This record gives sequence, C-alpha cells and structure tokens, in this order.
Amino acid sequence: MTFAEEQDLSRRRKQTRRERFLAEMDAVVPWARLVALIEPHYPRGGSGRKPMPLERMLRIHFLQQWYAYSDPGMEEALYEIPLLRQFVGIDLGRDFVPDETTLLKFRRLLERHDLARAIFEEVQVVLREKGLLLQEGRMVDATLIHAPSSTKNRERKRDPEMSSTKKGNQWYFGMKAHVATDLQGIVEAVEVTTAKVPDHKALDALLTGEERVVLADRGYDYPSVHERLAAQGTQDAVALRRTPGQRKGLAALKRYNRSVARIRALGEHAFRVLKCQFGYRKARYRGLAKNGAQLTTLFALANLHLLRRRLLTA
Repeated sequence: MTFAEEQDLSRRRKQTRRERFLAEMDAVVPWARLVALIEPHYPRGGSGRKPMPLERMLRIHFLQQWYAYSDPGMEEALYEIPLLRQFVGIDLGRDFVPDETTLLKFRRLLERHDLARAIFEEVQVVLREKGLLLQEGRMVDATLIHAPSSTKNRERKRDPEMSSTKKGNQWYFGMKAHVATDLQGIVEAVEVTTAKVPDHKALDALLTGEERVVLADRGYDYPSVHERLAAQGTQDAVALRRTPGQRKGLAALKRYNRSVARIRALGEHAFRVLKCQFGYRKARYRGLAKNGAQLTTLFALANLHLLRRRLLTA
C-alpha cells in the first residue's frame, strides 16, 4: 500500500452495509470464469499504452450495476470513495482510474459480443454445478421498466423502440422484462420486449417445454397458453380471471388464485432486488438491445445476491 491509500489509522468502527455487501459479492462472483469468458474479445494492446486489467474493468462494470452509477459518476466515485477503489484493486499512488470513455468502450464491447448473455449463462452453470437450482418447474412473470418520455433530446422524439401500455387505470411508457424463475425465485431465462407486448406473447422464449409445472399470474390466462401447457404435458398452475358476469364458483376461484399466488410470490424477489437494492427503476439507455444487455447482467447478479449465503456456505 502506498501513502496515497493511507487512511484513518484509528481503531475501526463496525462494518458498514456497503462493506458487507461488497465482501459477500467479492466472494460469490466467479471472477476467474467470467474473465476467461471475456478475455478472447478484450484488446491485448501493442507497443502503446496497455489496456486496463480485464478483471478491474469487470469489477467496475458490476459496481455500476449494483449502485446505478453512470460512466462519469463511476469515475468520480472511484476518486472519492476508498472502499470502491479497494474493491476494484486501484491504488492511486501507482494505478490510473479509468475515465468515463474507457468505461463506455468496455460496456460497448460487452454489448457487441453479446457477453451479457454469456455472463448470465455462466452464472447459471455455476449455480447448477453447486446444486442450487430447482428443476421441477418454472414461474413466469413480467415487470414494466419506465423509459424517459421527454422529447427534449437531439432527435426531438422519444425512443422509437419503447412504447406505451395501460396497467389498471394508468399509462406507462417503456419496456418489459419477462423472466422465468425456478420454484425458489432464481431467474433462469430473460426476455426483453417493448411495453405494449402482452405478457403471454413472450412465453415461448421463457419455457423449454420440459417443465413439470408452470405458475403464472392472470396476465397469462389465455386459451393458447392453457392449450400449449396441456399439449406438452405440463401441470397448468396459471391464475384464472373472473369472466364478466360470473357469480358461480367465485369462492373456489379465489382460493385457487390465492394458492398459486403464495408460491408465485417468490418469483417477485428478483424484481425486488433490481428495483429496491440495485436501484434500477428506469431504462438508462436508448434502444432495447442496450437496456436488454444491462437487464441480463442485473439478473445474473441478482441470482448471486439471492443465493449468496448458500454460496458462501458451499
């Protein structure tokens, strides 16, 4: 450690939540495997200035997902917060802090080679190897992600790949994240669409056809969904909607929907981690591809966060 990293030498206080979180994620993220995944696409550098270490850039990229930092905000945070520098392995006495352009280029590298999807799949492989995924069935769900509706930009118009949809009595503009989780709420498949796409239209991308049971809310209560599940021999546990004017069997319908909801509630936990703990509440970029890459990375990290204690024990 150089003098640039010397901090308060007094006795330490209690461990903060951020310190505890970063220590846990440092232990459960399979850094070596993810670095090996990205390394074939990462620039090696020639006789000029050497590129930043790959693992350092990946750690910074994950910090941006966990704390919702923009590229300029991440650069400034690395100068200001010693804990973040310690996590990524930067000593201001001998190392450079990557500027916002370098962070942008790294993110575009991941997008160009579809490495966010590869990171998600590699995390799934790790969880499967440790026996932490349940294979009995899947729960499907979707959440709306808001996008800026303002036209105060260079093109003077909203993002053409986003759209409006009505939920209840309120209109939303943005996109949808469709996910399939196992029966403990760990995300196994992700699909991103514009907001106006109905939830059940993304079902083909989320299911493999080998599930024993599929649980879903009333947004998936369509004849085509029930017919597909019956055709593949899957137990149908989709919540049912009340038909107009229905009076008979309402009590039984409510009991059935309540029993499905008790199990399906676990599928909401990944959304809670994204929106409440990682602070992801609004689309950051323009276009579905960029936002889809970020969402896929976020769900991979959410899976590790949800299973962190079991991973640490393992």
